[in-house]
Amino acid sequence: MSDALPPLPFRWDGEALVPLNQHWAKRADAAYTIGETYTLVPHEERSANSHRHYFASVREAWEQLPEDVSRHFPTPEHLRKHALIQTGFRDERSIVCASKSEARRVAAFVSPMDDYAAVVIHEAMVVVMTAKSQNLKAMDRRTFADSKDKVLALLDEMVGVSAGTLSHEAGRAA
Repeated sequence: MSDALPPLPFRWDGEALVPLNQHWAKRADAAYTIGETYTLVPHEERSANSHRHYFASVREAWEQLPEDVSRHFPTPEHLRKHALIQTGFRDERSIVCASKSEARRVAAFVSPMDDYAAVVIHEAMVVVMTAKSQNLKAMDRRTFADSKDKVLALLDEMVGVSAGTLSHEAGRAA
């Protein structure tokens, strides 16, 4: 079975899992082999309300950033991706260079490739950090909730308000 296969919806009828309709039955038939054993993992949908609340909270934080900080984040998206990187929800790639000057050239070359990436030079090594995607396919419910909590806590700190303030304010506005 392919790792790229999206979750297929089934209904338990008391004896077996049954695809929800003919479309999903055809997809299951193409994906699975009769007689093989497969491990099922429950798929928990993410809450659309939680998703909307999160993005409203990020926008609220962006609007309240102190002036000396806000110039680094031209959009809420820049702020969100920065916060994801800072809280560990990131992918990292390292490039070892022959010298410090080569590392500076590589960093200068790589930086414009992603407006949201954090590019750091350590001696002769360049580290490129990009935010993990939070889309529904890339991040499950629990990971999204964890990332949401950590990002909003960092944003509260950046704005200079007590923990939970931005989340509360965005919840009232939503």
